[in-house]
Amino acid sequence: MQDLNRLKILLAEKKKTNKWLSLQLGINSTTVSKWCTNSSQPSVEMVFRLMKIFDVDINQVINVPKREDVTNE
Repeated sequence: MQDLNRLKILLAEKKKTNKWLSLQLGINSTTVSKWCTNSSQPSVEMVFRLMKIFDVDINQVINVPKREDVTNE
């Protein structure tokens, strides 16, 4: 299974940068960069803020594993 980063994809689709997002959220751009490289993950609160900023639902912000992926672990 390919490890995709939804936030990175959203930024590309919306033609926005990490810096733009960090300014929208009022956080350091390094934090956004870590989210985009999967070295850290946003809090639940930040996920909801991302949904609002990008005007998308939760499935577009996070990778939700398929039921079979969860049971095979």
